[in-house]
Amino acid sequence: MTSVNSLVNIAVFGIGGAIVVAALIGLLLVVSGSASGASSRLLTVFGAASVVLLVVLPSLSALNVMSGGGGFWVGFASASTVAAVMYAVNVALLPLLARRQALVSGRPALGELRPSASVLLSGLVVCLVVGLLVTGVAAFIV
Repeated sequence: MTSVNSLVNIAVFGIGGAIVVAALIGLLLVVSGSASGASSRLLTVFGAASVVLLVVLPSLSALNVMSGGGGFWVGFASASTVAAVMYAVNVALLPLLARRQALVSGRPALGELRPSASVLLSGLVVCLVVGLLVTGVAAFIV
């Protein structure tokens, strides 16, 4: 029964978090299309909101799995998968924002940004580290 619980947690927290991240990026796309573009303060707020979501939602997933009887490694797998789903949405949608910013600011090099394989791999390592940290904290709470 724990495996079904983990899949439900991944679906709820991962896909829910991905939708919230996509909505944040959509808001930035709308704002960056305005005459002034996205300010550095707004980009900082978006970054902070993304980091908060990347920490809170995997920790809630791990906490939910572990309080439901799952062990540490099941909670770790659930939290890491939730973080990876949210990371995938960021990787998929942020080039759209960069292209929009390039059009508004007149800097064509900004629209050419593409993540390399090493950047993508290091992002997945960060997802594993986040999963490990939040599961460790959840283990102390449960």
